[in-house]
Amino acid sequence: MTTTTQLIRARRFLPLFVTQLLGAFNDNLFKNAMILYVVYEVYHSEAQEARFSALASAIFIIPFFLLSALSGQLADMRDKARLIRIIKACEIGIMLVGGAGLVLAWQGVALHALAIPLMLAALFAMGIHSTFFGPIKYAILPQHLQRGEVLGGTGLVEAGTYLAVLAGTIVAGWISVQAAAVAVVAVAALGFLAGSKVPPAPPLGKVEALDFHVIRSSVVLVRTTMQDRRVFLAICAISFFWAIGTVLFIQFPPLAKNILMASKQVASLFLVIFSVGVAIGSMVINAMLKGTVSARWSPISVIGMGACLVAFQQVCALWPPHNGPEDLMDVATFVVQPLAIPLLLTLLGIAICGGMFVVPLYAFLTTFVDKSQTARTVAANNIVNSGAMVMGAVVTEAMTMAGLPVVRQLLVVALSCGASAWLGYLLFRAERAALTA
Repeated sequence: MTTTTQLIRARRFLPLFVTQLLGAFNDNLFKNAMILYVVYEVYHSEAQEARFSALASAIFIIPFFLLSALSGQLADMRDKARLIRIIKACEIGIMLVGGAGLVLAWQGVALHALAIPLMLAALFAMGIHSTFFGPIKYAILPQHLQRGEVLGGTGLVEAGTYLAVLAGTIVAGWISVQAAAVAVVAVAALGFLAGSKVPPAPPLGKVEALDFHVIRSSVVLVRTTMQDRRVFLAICAISFFWAIGTVLFIQFPPLAKNILMASKQVASLFLVIFSVGVAIGSMVINAMLKGTVSARWSPISVIGMGACLVAFQQVCALWPPHNGPEDLMDVATFVVQPLAIPLLLTLLGIAICGGMFVVPLYAFLTTFVDKSQTARTVAANNIVNSGAMVMGAVVTEAMTMAGLPVVRQLLVVALSCGASAWLGYLLFRAERAALTA
C-alpha cells in the first residue's frame, strides 16, 4: 500500500482533506459565479470588467493581510480541530448572505444598490474564513502525519485543492445563478459535517496570550519567521508566485470575452485547465523529489512557467478577430479554432510548471520550524502572500488605467517569473549550505 493510499484512508488525514476540498470548491463556485455573472451580464467594457475582477480579488485577499497573525496565534494556541468546527459553522451563515446576493442579482432586484454589495460582503467574509482556516490546514499536517509523510500530505492537499478549484470553476461556468445560490449553502453544510470528524489537535507548545493588535502582531510575526533564511526565501518565492497568479486570474474573464470573443464557459475552461495543471505539477514534483523537501527544481520550473506565458501571450496576440460580443463562442466552437489547442496547451504548461514550483516551498514552511510554531509560520507566509497578491491586483489596475491591453499585460507577468527563479535559486543554495554546515 502506497503512502498516498494510506493517507487517503486514514482518519488522521481524510476528514481534513475533505473539509479543505469542500471549502476550496465553495470559494471558487461562489467567487466565479459572481464574477462571471457581473462580467458577462452587467458590464460591457474591458476596463470595467478588469476593474471589477481586480476589486473582487482584492476584497477576498485583504483579510489575509490584516488577520493572518491572529489566525496563526489561534491555530498554535488552541485545539485546531475545534477551530475547524467553529470556522465551518460560520461558512454556512456567510453563504446564506452570498446566496441571497446571487438570487437578487438573478432577479434584477437592486443590482448595484444591494445585490452586488451583498455578494462582495460575502466574498470579504469568505476571505476572513479562509484566513483563519489556512494556517490550520498546513499546521495540522506535521502534527497528525509522520515526517516522511508531510511532503506527500502537502502534495495531496495542494493537488486536491486545485481539483476542487477545478470543480467549483466548472460548476460556476455551467449552472445558473439561482442554482449556485443553493449549492453554496449546501456545500457549506457538508463542509461543517466533514470538519466535525477531524481528530483533536491540541496546542504543542506553551499557551500564550493572544495579541489582538493586528498591525503589531503582524510585524512581529513576519520579522520572527523571516529569521530562518530558508523560510524567508520560501515565503518570498511563494509570494511572487501568487502575485503572478492573481494577475492571471484577474485577466482570464476579460481576456476570454474581449480578445478571444468566447463565452463565460470558455473563461471557466481556462480556470479549469489552470487548476488541473497545478494539480498535475503538484503530483509530478512529489514523485520527482521522492518525499524529500527540496527546492532543487524550483528555478527551472518557474523559468518554464515564464516561457509558457510568453507562448500563451503570442497565441493570444495572433488570435483572429470575430464579429462582436453578441457572437461569443461556446466551448464546442472555441476548441475547433485553429489556435485553440496551442492556446490551451501553453496555459496547461504555465500551470504545471507553477505547481512544480510552489508545492516544495510550502513543505519548507512546515518542516523547517518547530511544530509548535507551524501555524504562525504559515500565517506569516499568508501575510506576505496577501500583500503580494494585493500588489498584483493594484498593478493590474494600474496597467489597465494606463491603457495597456490585457494581452500586453501578460508579458509583464512573464518577466516577473525571472524574480521568482532567482529566489528559488537562492533558496536551493541556502538549502545546500544548511546540509553541509
